[in-house]
Amino acid sequence: MSADLQWLLLRKNNSFTVKRVVEGPIFSKEPGNLTNIHSWKYSSLANEKTITVKDSESGIQLAYRKKGAAPTAVRPAYSTLAIRPRSGPRRAAGVTARLAKRGYRPDLRAAAIARVNALIVSKREKKATPPKKARGKKASTA
Repeated sequence: MSADLQWLLLRKNNSFTVKRVVEGPIFSKEPGNLTNIHSWKYSSLANEKTITVKDSESGIQLAYRKKGAAPTAVRPAYSTLAIRPRSGPRRAAGVTARLAKRGYRPDLRAAAIARVNALIVSKREKKATPPKKARGKKASTA
């Protein structure tokens, strides 16, 4: 079945759509959807080539379907890239961008980099706030 036909069948009704506001945007909870927007471009159900960014204990994992894998296979062949947790945002962005630069869905490059950076920022430990310094009259009296 073609990707266009799959999207026509899935776009109105599927279990991943989230409609909160009547006239507002429609979101999606699909596992491979990078922006969580319900659209054909980001849908992992309708497209054969998708990039999935997952958070795991060993770091961030990028999974994508291998080049020769059939989309209708019982268990599609996925390849996984791992980004270590302490590797830093620039290295993680480089690993993510390299996948798109090789020609694998270059239109998803910005969304994949944004998702990886958001996961790295959420894992970062918060710095302790320094104590407040007394200023003005309180500083001169103390």
